[in-house]
Amino acid sequence: MSSADASATSTIQTVLLRLLRSPLLRMLYFALMLTAFTAAAMWLAKVAGIPRNSLKTMQGNLPFTVLAVLPSVLAYWLLVRWVERRKVSELDWRKLPHLLWGVLGGLLLFVALTAQLWMAGAFAISGFSDAPLWSLFLLTAVAPAITEEIVSRGILFRLTEEGLGTWIALAVSALFFGFMHAGNPGATAWSSIAISIEAGLLFGLLYHVTRSLWWCIGLHAGWNFVQGAVFGIPVSGIAVDGLLDSRLQGPDWLDGGGFGAEASVLTVLTCSIITLLLARHMLRTGTVVVPFWKGTRRTDAEIAALR
Repeated sequence: MSSADASATSTIQTVLLRLLRSPLLRMLYFALMLTAFTAAAMWLAKVAGIPRNSLKTMQGNLPFTVLAVLPSVLAYWLLVRWVERRKVSELDWRKLPHLLWGVLGGLLLFVALTAQLWMAGAFAISGFSDAPLWSLFLLTAVAPAITEEIVSRGILFRLTEEGLGTWIALAVSALFFGFMHAGNPGATAWSSIAISIEAGLLFGLLYHVTRSLWWCIGLHAGWNFVQGAVFGIPVSGIAVDGLLDSRLQGPDWLDGGGFGAEASVLTVLTCSIITLLLARHMLRTGTVVVPFWKGTRRTDAEIAALR
């Protein structure tokens, strides 16, 4: 084989390798693995007689929670290690303190929001109840926080950012995250848009700035847990009996209507303040990733190195 032929072969192999590892195909690989692993996990749960978790009935157990979370974790780990051929730095165990800081941030953020709702006359407490805290911890904090953050930030935001840049990734992942709740009880077009703005943009920017899924998982888990298990406020439209017997009252734009506090204008405005601070930090540090047609596409490791 001549040197010209060898060079052409090498070029073709390089192009094919890049195509096979393109962001879009990596999303497809993840989706296929997630589907297969989820089917296997649900089959195992059925064979083992493990009852399913249900937030509507507030029934949750650890074995099913593990089986519900494991497919996302395993599919993500295999994608990063086998296809991307790098360490899973965004879920590095040395970053576990980020999880605790995220949980604390979620708790404080929702407490501040609830205080605003109470001062506005949109939130009232009538007593206390015996909430199944362990089940609510599994149902509201563990399962959705891990699975939704891996899919929305670890896959959709991260890979879209790598190919199409930060701004498009923020928009795409935020809208996806908002409208994935569109089938929940009491959901409206406004509730989906509200979640896109208050949580989708916030979590996307938080991941961009920290490059840590632990931060996002922690904030998501802390928010959900104190919202449902403590204050008894519907979690994305699903009614939850928390430690406090409470009710939301007032006009729909203030109390969120049938969907709950996440559709409140106060929630959107409160979270947007933090989102703007994160965006300001991103712009000041110059970490915005440009679309591939405006510059060389960066790998996730190169993006992380900008921080």
